[in-house]
Amino acid sequence: MRLRVVFGLVLLALACAAPAQQLPRPAEFYFDEDERIARPLVAVEGDDEAAQEQLLRMIQRNDRNRHTAQAQLARIAMEQGRPELGRGLYGQLLEEMGRGRSSLRDSVHWNFGWDLYRAGDAAGALEQWLAAYSDRPQRPEWVPPTFALALWRLDRPREATEWYAAAVRTWPQRWSKPDLEVLLPDWSDRDRAALAEVHAAWVEDPPAWP
Repeated sequence: MRLRVVFGLVLLALACAAPAQQLPRPAEFYFDEDERIARPLVAVEGDDEAAQEQLLRMIQRNDRNRHTAQAQLARIAMEQGRPELGRGLYGQLLEEMGRGRSSLRDSVHWNFGWDLYRAGDAAGALEQWLAAYSDRPQRPEWVPPTFALALWRLDRPREATEWYAAAVRTWPQRWSKPDLEVLLPDWSDRDRAALAEVHAAWVEDPPAWP
């Protein structure tokens, strides 16, 4: 049974977009590795039709990993050129998970953000990343470079350099003269090139803190 048949009604029931949120000011340091949150959500290996059917069965039988399965299914849909279906699956999942805070919910927001970003929606991505980060006692180290990337794509260069400066304050030996292929091995060449532009802007005019 194909995804577009099983989940077609999702698109009629959900609207994933939300009003734009104001970003907080960057904090001084971001040391938390945040490994539980900043990771791909994978319930089964692969993304072919057999893998999709297995994910679907996990969701239908209310498997304990059904939320991870649905997040993976949403990512597959977006990667395979069905962004509205992917958005619908993510939106349905977040609605089902409710408003309570959990590491899995935060990870869903983080993954949804990257899928939106890769689909060309930097504003939507930033909104999801902010949801993954806001109101948490930890300050994850992924936040400054990731926010900087989205803000640069949104033509907000000053804010981008302010967030990049937070990465430099946290790990000056890494980010002052970064080897982005080593620091960000999972990023695309295009995204590393964009962050290199942010770094160059930071070198030219480093923002003061606070």
